[in-house]
Amino acid sequence: MPTFNVLCRIDAFADYVAKVRAKDAKRAAELAEANHERYKWVHDQTQEFDARVYVTLDENNWPIDETEISDF
Repeated sequence: MPTFNVLCRIDAFADYVAKVRAKDAKRAAELAEANHERYKWVHDQTQEFDARVYVTLDENNWPIDETEISDF
């Protein structure tokens, strides 16, 4: 099973990335959202943002838009 980098963006300014093993990129984002506390989240960068968003990153660390899950 492959491992994906999933970004979790929380509230304003905080981006974290965790490695998530899943059958595909969309499932990686779903697993990260459902089991946040299970993964080791490493601070990546800062952004201005509200709420929480999970999105799987591609091989260049760019978000894969169709994998985005948010709790607005």
